[in-house]
Amino acid sequence: MEEQLRTMPGPVVIAGHDRAFLDAVCTDLIDLDPAVDGPVRYGGGYSAYLAEKRAERARWERRYAEEQEEIGELRRSAAVTARQVAPDRGPRDSEKMGYGLRAGRVQSQIARRVRNATRRLDEAERRQVAEPPSPLRFRYPERAEPSEPGTLVSLRGVRFPGRLAVDALDVEASDRLLVTGGNGTGKSTLIAVLAGRPVAAGEVVRRPGLTVGVLAQDSVFARPDRTVGDTYVRVLGAERAELVPLASLGLLREADLDKQVRQLSAGQRRRLALALLMARPPELLLLDEPTNHLSPALCDELEEALGPGPGAVVVASHDRWLRRRWRGREVRLGA
Repeated sequence: MEEQLRTMPGPVVIAGHDRAFLDAVCTDLIDLDPAVDGPVRYGGGYSAYLAEKRAERARWERRYAEEQEEIGELRRSAAVTARQVAPDRGPRDSEKMGYGLRAGRVQSQIARRVRNATRRLDEAERRQVAEPPSPLRFRYPERAEPSEPGTLVSLRGVRFPGRLAVDALDVEASDRLLVTGGNGTGKSTLIAVLAGRPVAAGEVVRRPGLTVGVLAQDSVFARPDRTVGDTYVRVLGAERAELVPLASLGLLREADLDKQVRQLSAGQRRRLALALLMARPPELLLLDEPTNHLSPALCDELEEALGPGPGAVVVASHDRWLRRRWRGREVRLGA
């Protein structure tokens, strides 16, 4: 398909999330994600878009920091500097006639400086840009320590007839493991086994007390009639939900918090499922096709967020862009 689209003589308009596909085919991209100046058209493929987005983000952060510094100075000026009065001393005998007039001039100058500072502050606050949204980060508990070194899950001779065959696989405490393979080779089945699904044959040994989190291909919630905000609090618990508010993760808008889960799109449900994992990361994080239904920019942020942290991560994916940039181990099924 990429070859056919590249050689077509006429214009082609594509709406898509496949970053490798966009990089191979597109000559321009229009980004509809929130930006300081609204939707922008970028020349080049996805690699060129990424470079420009990084530069744009740097400019946005620099402008925001400069404006906040200016606003802080104006607030101090309006509250303190402009209200400072000349040293308070009583009038000398020779000055008594003009002292009141001179004091009035001082107060008039102070009032004018206060008005000027207030006007400039109001103007600066009106034209200030919004704070750049924070990139995705897994919110590990304070003083989170790396998992004790060693094996979290060990598989030996695991078999699901017609779906999965693994002779030996160990997932270590600090692993970043990518699982690849064609359709039907058992990627999702392996994720399910690592999560605790009983095996048809073979042996699975898990570290006692191991905490596991799973992002499945389809995000399904037991009570879709509950609101997004209520679901978040009930799953995490009130204390953790208060410590890491859902809105702070940048995955869902404030307006979505009062919606029922059943009203969300597939992409929004996936964002909610991802938020629950990011707010309280487990020791072993299992992601099955994590870039499905997510915007390219969010996929990039998710990949960056998977790097640091004390837990292990196992990702099953056919996403070519993710696979090309993966920096950990790789296990290919069906090879």
